[in-house]
Amino acid sequence: MLRPFHVAFPVYDLVSTRHFYETVLGCSIGRTSVSWIDFNLFGHQITAHRVDGTRPSVPTNAVDGRGVPVSHWGVILIPSEWQTLADRLRQAQVEFLIEPYQRFVGQVGEQSTLFITDPSGNALEFKAFGHDESIFAPDH
Repeated sequence: MLRPFHVAFPVYDLVSTRHFYETVLGCSIGRTSVSWIDFNLFGHQITAHRVDGTRPSVPTNAVDGRGVPVSHWGVILIPSEWQTLADRLRQAQVEFLIEPYQRFVGQVGEQSTLFITDPSGNALEFKAFGHDESIFAPDH
């Protein structure tokens, strides 16, 4: 059985962060303090830690002709969950870094993908594969 992952990330404002993850993405809230919040993101524990300072620029790398933020994280969903999330984000008028689309069509690793940022500029990718064996399939 695959176990949940944990990731911690910096944020600049806990109020807007809580709204984004709880209301826009639909995460439930776990433990909280004055400087961090635990969220349940599709069964995984993510922790937003408040930091002071300015947002660093995020370098990108060209993938399938798009500028993908090098520093990003997210969840691989089943296709129906991915579509529901994409629809939810559109309805909430979330600005996409990369609009939902099919990447690598007809190739090994074909997938649905979308990129967004949270209020602190952290890049998130949500993707779905038609077949789970494609997740780690080599491209040769």
